[in-house]
Amino acid sequence: MDLLKKYWPTPFKIKEKDITSFVVQLIIFVVACAVVGILIGVLASIPVIGIIFGILGAVVEIYGIVGIVLCILQFLGILK
Repeated sequence: MDLLKKYWPTPFKIKEKDITSFVVQLIIFVVACAVVGILIGVLASIPVIGIIFGILGAVVEIYGIVGIVLCILQFLGILK
């Protein structure tokens, strides 16, 4: 659990059953994923940079998805 708290600190700031903190954290993760997705779409046409940003974007998208799942689990009180 300490490893998760080290790499994803923001989902653990959500209080159980507190809808406000849950929605704020979800919006942060969704906006970050959307911005990276748009950036990948714009830079995908450049050959070398497109590959680099594609890989970087995939990592950021995975980080965002795991963050969203952790937010949901923290909100439901599954994580301690």
